[in-house]
This record gives sequence, C-alpha cells and structure tokens, in this order.
Amino acid sequence: MAKAISRASGSEVFEDPLDSYSATVIRVAAAVTPHVAALEMTGSGRAGRLRVGAGSAVLFTTDGYLLTNAHVVGGAESGNAAFADGTTTAVEVVGADPLSDLAVVHGRAPTAAPAELGDAELLRVGQLVIAVGNPLGLSGSVTAGVVSGLGRSIPVWSGRNRRVIEDVIQTDAALNPGSSGGALADARGRIVGINTAVAGVGLGLAVPINATSRRIIASLLKDGRVRRAYLGLVNTPIQLQPRAVVRTGRREGLLVVEVLPGSPAERAGLRAGDILLKVGQMYVSNAESLQKLLFAEAIGEPLDLAVLRDGAELRLVAVPAEMTDNQ
Repeated sequence: MAKAISRASGSEVFEDPLDSYSATVIRVAAAVTPHVAALEMTGSGRAGRLRVGAGSAVLFTTDGYLLTNAHVVGGAESGNAAFADGTTTAVEVVGADPLSDLAVVHGRAPTAAPAELGDAELLRVGQLVIAVGNPLGLSGSVTAGVVSGLGRSIPVWSGRNRRVIEDVIQTDAALNPGSSGGALADARGRIVGINTAVAGVGLGLAVPINATSRRIIASLLKDGRVRRAYLGLVNTPIQLQPRAVVRTGRREGLLVVEVLPGSPAERAGLRAGDILLKVGQMYVSNAESLQKLLFAEAIGEPLDLAVLRDGAELRLVAVPAEMTDNQ
C-alpha cells in the first residue's frame, strides 16, 4: 500500500514502496556489474580450440584473480573473460575445489576495482539479494529476490561421481545456465555468494562467502587445490523438539537427510533421520560448522560423533577419508 507523505503546502503525494526496492536493486546492479565477467573456458580438439564450459566470474583482487564455480571450469586449463565495459582477457585456471564448487582463475590486472566480499553469516532468511551474471549468454543480467534458506546441503553429479555441496544459500532470484559463477550481492553491494545453477534450471543456489570459503580460496591461491576430509552425508539445520532440548541441552543440530553408500558416514553407522549434535569437540548447527572440521588435518583421524536417534543419544566414531575425484 502506498504511503502518504505530507508537503508544506498541505497537499499529499504518495510514495510507492516498490520505488525504494527498485532504487536498491538499480544501485547494487550498477555497483556489481563491472566486477562480473562472462567466462568461456576452452580446450584443444581436432578442430583446434573448442569451448568446453561457460558461465560467469567475479573479480576479487586488484591483480586479476576471479572467483567462479568448479563445474564451470571443468577440466579446462584456460579460457577468456569479458567484462561489461567490453574489455577482455585470457585467463588460466589456478585451482578448483569440486566439494565447494569454487574455482579461481587469473587474467591480467583489470582497470576496474575488485568487488567487495561480504559475510554470508550475516544473512537472514527473507533478506533482499541481487544476482548478476550471464544467463544464456546475456551478459550483465540482473535478477533480484530474497534469501529462501540458509545452510542447505545438496547432492550433485560430477561426471559419474556423486558429490555433496555444503552450506549453500537458497534464493528465489532466478538463476539459469550461464549464471553459474556470478555474484550474489546484498543490499550494500557486497558479494555474499557465488551463484551456482548446478542443481538445475530455476533453482537459485549460491556458495556462501564466509570464513570457510575464504579458507578454501586461500588454499586455491596458494596450492591450486584443497585437501578435504570426506564424510559423505547430506544434511540440513534443524531445531530440536522440546523434549530433545531438555535431554541434550541443545536447541539445534544437523538433520542427516541422506548417507552416501560406501562413505565413512555409512561405515560409522550414521542413518538418514539421525541428528548430529556434536562432531569431535564442536557442537554443530549448520553446514559450515561441520565443514570447518573437515580439512586436511581430519583425514584418517577418528572423529567422535554425538547423535540423536529416535530420542536416544548415541556415540559413533567416523574416520574421514580424503576427498578424491572418485568420491
């Protein structure tokens, strides 16, 4: 409903609340679009250079490093990036991490300033977000929506292998092929996620920018890869029932939605429907809290699990494996 605003003359004009929404989207789009490039990855074939992947990428350093999705770069080693102002640059893949679906590529130092990275931990369900990318080859496309969910965990296929991408942001901002690798920004123009359309057309998902993803990005820049411990489960945050709160002293945990066959989680005895309360010495309530425990130092080390199953508390032990291309 329009809001009446009094003027000194005594007359009233009406301000459409959508004008404020539009102004925010326009401002953020103008600020973010210069940092987002259309990315085309190429490989060698019998007919010469062939396109093997395409999407978007977000400039995040002054010396030409860009963030994108691991599934966008695929197995390619090089490609080209084109910015909204018409400038282009050849890029080389620095590293990719399929488990987070993040990758870093490097081109020459651009004339534009890098995007400002935010913190997805500050997001709330219902908050306005703006996506900028290159869906279906349409560069600089902008969509807007709200955060629909946080801490999601989704199973995806990578070739013949099934993976689980943890802690994704769900949004109703439309994302389609080509949007992958683009920017998800908050109302202040800070990049809070890297969009991924890997789960399917029309399902808006983004890899969050937070402490865990910053650690992944740092590893990609330093070593070109991330050594990850692998449990093999799909999970989602859950609020505990009052009886469980009294029994455990905890208000939230991680609901195990699926346990992947042959995984360390299955060998430990975890089942779909279990609620993870504590892993090692840390209570877990979202996907990031679990991810923090699954870097290189956890590989091959026994990990105590506190689990709630059918109202009873259990103690299980998992031994995380190293994440490989076959998992």
